[in-house]
Amino acid sequence: MWSKWVSRLGRARAQSTVAHFRGILKKEIENIKEAGTWKSERIITSKQGPHITVDGKSAGILNFCANNYLGLSSHPEVIRAGREALEEYGAGLSSVRFICGTQAMLTPEDAVLSDELNHASIIDGIRLCKANKYRYKHMDLEDLETKLKEAQKHRLRLIVTDGVFSMDGDIAPLREICVLAKRYNALVFIDECHATGFMGPNGRGTDELLGVMAQVTIVNSTLGKALGGAAGGYTTGPKPLIDLLRQRSRPYLFSNTLPPAVVGSASKALDLLMDSNEIAQSMSAKTARFRNKMTAAGFSIAGKDHPICPVMLGDARLAATMADNMLERGIYVVGFSFPVVPKGKSRIRVQISAAHSDEDIDICVQVFTEVGRKLGVVL
Repeated sequence: MWSKWVSRLGRARAQSTVAHFRGILKKEIENIKEAGTWKSERIITSKQGPHITVDGKSAGILNFCANNYLGLSSHPEVIRAGREALEEYGAGLSSVRFICGTQAMLTPEDAVLSDELNHASIIDGIRLCKANKYRYKHMDLEDLETKLKEAQKHRLRLIVTDGVFSMDGDIAPLREICVLAKRYNALVFIDECHATGFMGPNGRGTDELLGVMAQVTIVNSTLGKALGGAAGGYTTGPKPLIDLLRQRSRPYLFSNTLPPAVVGSASKALDLLMDSNEIAQSMSAKTARFRNKMTAAGFSIAGKDHPICPVMLGDARLAATMADNMLERGIYVVGFSFPVVPKGKSRIRVQISAAHSDEDIDICVQVFTEVGRKLGVVL
């Protein structure tokens, strides 16, 4: 009898704890909705491209918020290469790589210096790292130099920065960073996820664009954006570093190998870019067209010369409302608000693709202008 009573009491307490937990979660969700920062997820029910179907409804929605910079995610040769790899090697290798090791490249003897607006994935990686951590103000070379002076006591110093910052579309001052790195005997690491394939004369990234390819030690990037848009990524650097990462990098060791179809598609995307820079270079004029027309219409566009074109609005609820209004008129864009961007800096991040036609861009600007006037954003 006693044991049954104790058991019932235990269940009651557990249920009470779960109910309390649910209440906390519900309140948090209500606060998010009340602040206008709730992020609804839309479902794309067609293949990626400049024209898509959203939520199974309207066909022919113009897509201006994908990372499909070069339009290669549905390129026929990329699809053919992926299909051939799928048929020859199967859907996947169903295994992680050899399991061993627990560390990455830096130790408690070292220091990592990170731009304060680096991507969340970089920040998470740095948190897992055992190195001493220094954060410098966004693209502030004076603050970086101050931190480098402070970090001279450590064995190695690694400066870590996005090549292109994904929320603002601004480009890291790599030339100046490399000068400081040389002055203070530091290494340079850049994340090129929003640059690989289309920045620079041959699409090799911001280090090529700014002429410092020989001075950047480590490049990390993705296959999941411009290079076909599927999944996966890569790291390049000195061969001893890559050999060490193969032995000690937890994300590498404990992740399944890439599916053959992804490898086949990405390889073909790289082949297309190596054969010609025509696709990459076509983006420059299209990006300038959108930025110039939107600025002329009265919008504030952050960044410079990059296909990421943030339409700055400030208010989170306004950004969400405007994005919904745009979709009703056939333009798929997404509003970004806290915590993705700082409070008071909500925006709609437009992304231009080589697959967009001039007509697509002009229609997008026209709809932005109509909705902007309706909501009081522009005159």
